[in-house]
Amino acid sequence: MKRTLSIFAFLLMSLLWAQAATPKPKSDSLLPDAFAGWQRTTSHPSANPADAEKVNPDLLKEYGFEGFEDATYIKTDRKMEVKAIRFHDATGAYGAFTNYRTTEMKTEQIGDKAVSANERVLFCRGNVLVQAVLDRVTPMSAAELRELAADISLPSGNARNLPTLPMYLPRAGGVLNSPKYVVGPAGLANLNSPVSASEISFDRGAELAQGLYNSSQGTATLTLISYPTPQIAGERLRAIEAAHAPPQEGSTSTAPLFLTKRSGPLVAIVTGAISPREAKSLLASVNYDAEVTWNERTGLSPRDNAGSLIVGVVLLTFIILGLALVAGIAFGGVRILLKRLFPDRIFDRSRDVEIIELKLH
Repeated sequence: MKRTLSIFAFLLMSLLWAQAATPKPKSDSLLPDAFAGWQRTTSHPSANPADAEKVNPDLLKEYGFEGFEDATYIKTDRKMEVKAIRFHDATGAYGAFTNYRTTEMKTEQIGDKAVSANERVLFCRGNVLVQAVLDRVTPMSAAELRELAADISLPSGNARNLPTLPMYLPRAGGVLNSPKYVVGPAGLANLNSPVSASEISFDRGAELAQGLYNSSQGTATLTLISYPTPQIAGERLRAIEAAHAPPQEGSTSTAPLFLTKRSGPLVAIVTGAISPREAKSLLASVNYDAEVTWNERTGLSPRDNAGSLIVGVVLLTFIILGLALVAGIAFGGVRILLKRLFPDRIFDRSRDVEIIELKLH
């Protein structure tokens, strides 16, 4: 009976240890359960982009939509509504962020990029775009949302990198929060773009960044289109210039200003209320800076390092010799010990053994 109880107790302890050692599955929730004193009360995750964007769900698909969640948080007598959209990478989150951002919004220091309009705060963190609507703004609201942003997990590898194309938009004279980042026709449809989707050819890997700039005559638009190679950029530039060719001499039509430039794989276009001199100066500030990345190994790995291999072989040889020495000493010691404890019984014979010899010729 005691033996049965012991076996049962051992099995029970093994089962409890296995359950404790089994890692808990990670939650698919985009938002934390609590942050800065706020507690989540309701949550509604969804894999349907139409739940996140009812007007134009194709826009989210274009940016790489993966999931959506809206949640309600409470803190004493306060309430906050939070919506989060996860994309394949940070490029998609940033593109959607620029789509919903307006020039009237105020820039904030939350997550990677953030803006606010009264009680509405919009920010992106990694590959997640978050919109928080507070019941009222307090001096601690920004700090609380920064804690929320810190609780959002980041993707691994290059998926957390923001797009580089908007960095080529000059800052001087730019309208705050006006740059937009587009990767397809759905996003282009929301812009007052000087070129059409067919002229850009998004199917050839094109990306577009567009910003507004103040000039002496009003507001101008600078459009940057990035292509995988300079050859494709040159081809598309010729097609765009052919579609927007200036009027012939003697024509009475007054075509709007349309100046272009190519710098490496970038195509720059200036349109709008701006003088030709200012437009040329704006185009001159766009210059592609090629960065060469060496992705080969700069050092020898342990597998390719001959010195490390020789050292490993020598160490292995000493280990094998040591084990052989220990085994020999153990075998000899056991033999001597048995001979002393059991003389003439195991290894020695008490009498000589005759050998029968057959002399066969």
